[in-house]
Amino acid sequence: MGGESGRGGPSGGQDTANTAGTRPGAQPRPAGTPKAVGIVWGLLILNTLGSAGAKTIIPLPRSLIQMVTMGALVAAFALALTLNLRLRVRASAFVLLLTLLLVPSVISSMHLVSGFGALFRCTRLALFIGTLWLLGRWWDGGLTFVRHHIRMYFAVLGSVAAGAVISPGAAVPELYGGRLVGALWPLTPPQIGQYAAVIIGLTTLLVLGRRTDRASAVVVIVPSLVLLALTHTRTATLGLLIGLGLAISSLVLTSPAARRFFAWAVLCAVVAAVAFSSALQAWFLRGQSQENFSNLTGRAKVWDALLAAPRTTSEHLFGVGLGDKSFGGLPIDNSWLAVYHEQGLTGAAIVTAIFITLGGVALLRPPSLQRASAIFLISYCAIASYTEAGLGDASPYLLHLAVAASLLAAPAAATPLSTPAVPRRRLPRWARGSEVT
Repeated sequence: MGGESGRGGPSGGQDTANTAGTRPGAQPRPAGTPKAVGIVWGLLILNTLGSAGAKTIIPLPRSLIQMVTMGALVAAFALALTLNLRLRVRASAFVLLLTLLLVPSVISSMHLVSGFGALFRCTRLALFIGTLWLLGRWWDGGLTFVRHHIRMYFAVLGSVAAGAVISPGAAVPELYGGRLVGALWPLTPPQIGQYAAVIIGLTTLLVLGRRTDRASAVVVIVPSLVLLALTHTRTATLGLLIGLGLAISSLVLTSPAARRFFAWAVLCAVVAAVAFSSALQAWFLRGQSQENFSNLTGRAKVWDALLAAPRTTSEHLFGVGLGDKSFGGLPIDNSWLAVYHEQGLTGAAIVTAIFITLGGVALLRPPSLQRASAIFLISYCAIASYTEAGLGDASPYLLHLAVAASLLAAPAAATPLSTPAVPRRRLPRWARGSEVT
């Protein structure tokens, strides 16, 4: 993942404005990650919020929401192109595999089994991947995109909290079994739980790595934990606990803070399991029967029907085209089956390669905060993929994996602005001889 970076520069007090010794074709490196990159990332997050969800306090037409989200993606691509007019990109296996994922998507969508909406979704995915290519110039293994990720999703959770304060009834409707939803923007409980879990995990790791102060971390973590608890989202909770456990385990040998946190976390988990076992079980079951819980709230029936449906050879290989991640009018709620349904075995193989590539690179890196954060994001997405869809299309899960890829990117070597002047060797007096005047 080599390329350009925003770090470094000439030193030694030399006048860098003098271009007399500039190398042919040498270009100055960017002075740092532009602040506008954070705006691009926020627009990508806005695009992936979706348009279907709970009823909001002020009814928002779905067409208006779709126009806003799609407009955000077009604006993100245009702004990223403005920031990277010379189209300098870094070699990235992650984005390359995403680009390859476009192939089965376009092939299957051309048959129009899912209607013209499939071609529209292919265009959206292409713009999404193109924006990631343009932003990849600033993927240098730093924490810049982690901070953008936390800030943007914390702002989204802020809108959820504001909606709960303004209209508690709309924020906790009976339609969703009393679970927290977005009352200002149509967000479902799994979405809110996902955003909360991800920023809790990343912020916790920043504290352990001493990259943020505890007061700022508390401001982010405590409200996010409350919102996560109110959503009753089991997948997000398990993803947070397992992902954070794996990430901290990767730091245990090198970080005393990680060892202390891990020990206290295990102790608190044991105490909570003993003292609050009945309450935790009630929260986990959400009032469901054991049969409904074992059936994954009806998901297993949809999965069985999808796998049993007859398919042509082309549909086996390339799927039926990008759709709304549903089968028979019901949500698939499984990333692997959704990819198989829409992009076939080819798409499923590419998504598998993405996880193998990112996971393999993370395991080969020496222990560090960046590596631990990447492990958390990769493991969270892997766990959530079992009951959530989104790995085959523009989604928050691909943004999580993009942040992981930025953390695993190797810092680029500095490109010197000019060649240093070579001082002429002065001969000793006795060797100079007579000078011609």
